[in-house]
Amino acid sequence: MKIVKSELEQVAVKPSQYPPDDLPEIAFVGRSNVGKSSLLNYLTGRKSLARVSGSPGKTRTINFYRINDAFRIVDLPGYGYAKVSKSVTKDWDKMMADFFNSRKNLIKVVQLVDIRHEPSKLDVQMYEFLKQYELDGIVCATKADKVSGNERQKNVALIKRTLGLEKEDILIAASALKRTGGDELLQVIDDLVTDRETD
Repeated sequence: MKIVKSELEQVAVKPSQYPPDDLPEIAFVGRSNVGKSSLLNYLTGRKSLARVSGSPGKTRTINFYRINDAFRIVDLPGYGYAKVSKSVTKDWDKMMADFFNSRKNLIKVVQLVDIRHEPSKLDVQMYEFLKQYELDGIVCATKADKVSGNERQKNVALIKRTLGLEKEDILIAASALKRTGGDELLQVIDDLVTDRETD
């Protein structure tokens, strides 16, 4: 699949602001500063569709991107940034619960982790959370250009083990900088959207 059209359709903090649930949705979630915005810009071929920030914890809203007028990519706020207050963390929890409980058209969540580090406790909790909603199974290890080929294999195995990925689950190593892994990820998304349409 090639993304030829992408636009920010809606920015939301609560369900009343969500766009209609008329298109299949794939959400992206990850720790603050995992490279989510850079990856979304790389996938869509747009330099600044998603705002990239040097300071983590910037995305505090749910951003809905309409892709090829066929489906949406939903950019969920990053979790686990130490400098945000407890009230912000509580708001994040509520925002996520509202989103996952209300989006019947959400077909899968891609969880992003940094390939350089073992997944944190929060990453593991997030993956367990996705399992409860049967939205787990796709992990994207970002910043793959920062490790050697040898390290990459070792780190991918560590990520799979730490998150408890099953044999059939998918882990894709990607680099927005080197533009690798995107085609593979888009193919997985295309398959999910196509399967949804033929259901």
